[in-house]
Amino acid sequence: MPSSPSAPPSPKIYDVLIIGGGPAGLSVATTIVRQLLTALVLHSHVYRTAHAEHMHGVPGFDHVDPGVFRTRAKGDLLARYDSVAFKRAWIGKVEKLPDGLFQATDGWENTYLGRKVVLATGVEDVLPDIEGFAECWGRGIFHCLFCHGYEERGAESAGLLTQGAAINKAEMLTHIAHMTLQLSKKLTVYTNGTSSDDDKANEIWTNSGIPDFEQRVTVDKRKIKEVKLVSLDTSDVLVTLEDGTEVREKFIAAAPPVRLNAAEILDALNLEMGEAGQIKTYPPFNETSVHGLFAAGDAAGDVRIIPNAIYGGSMAGGGVVMQLLAEKAKQKK
Repeated sequence: MPSSPSAPPSPKIYDVLIIGGGPAGLSVATTIVRQLLTALVLHSHVYRTAHAEHMHGVPGFDHVDPGVFRTRAKGDLLARYDSVAFKRAWIGKVEKLPDGLFQATDGWENTYLGRKVVLATGVEDVLPDIEGFAECWGRGIFHCLFCHGYEERGAESAGLLTQGAAINKAEMLTHIAHMTLQLSKKLTVYTNGTSSDDDKANEIWTNSGIPDFEQRVTVDKRKIKEVKLVSLDTSDVLVTLEDGTEVREKFIAAAPPVRLNAAEILDALNLEMGEAGQIKTYPPFNETSVHGLFAAGDAAGDVRIIPNAIYGGSMAGGGVVMQLLAEKAKQKK
């Protein structure tokens, strides 16, 4: 939330309000402006990648700070297009008015009007209650081994945490074990003393198909007392177990669950939700169950990676353009 109230906004009606200034929101804006439509990007400056020093998998931005990507995208928009504006604001409410317009309200009760809305509000990772986990997150504990891990290739040993994982099928857990062993000679599967996760770990043993599995993989069922980075210039994580044993891992793979940002907005709109807890959208243009309201990025999908957010934002932007131009054509008849 801003530190002080801002001046009341103008009563301008934008073609689209984009709530969120991450990759998805920026992609929406980049699409919208190409058809001479007006867009206001309302962004909180809260990003899931805040703890990550580098992003990967985006051509032209490989191994670049995610903040550099956002700054470049915003700068390109402002330098080239005069129909887009940005405002830092924490949006707490979005409603559809009787006349069909959408109104967004920020934390200082400023209101913004738009003919369409795209929610690109993202998600927050719900980290397990392990001392030091948050400090290691994105630096030595990784949620995606496409996004991270390559730089640690050739490691002697790496870890895989099953406790609290958003991995409901043994097949996916096995897949992550396979990926970890592409980068490390040995793997320790940590269940953190959770018996239900012991079963998951045992299924890895059964279903892995990895040569020399028993020599390369260990399942540790002890509870984790603490994790911490060995130093600020390495990904190495020191794992302290409940009995005082210390184990050094080059990195740890983990997949904690997530919760949607801006839950108060979603509740008030009574949006239809998907099975994985995401905002349900309808392909190909990512419109939600509310006509004229679109969603993109991590909040609207279960494959939460930057390339997918960019794609989803582009498609949502295309859907907005399609609706707006069709509506304007009808008004001229």
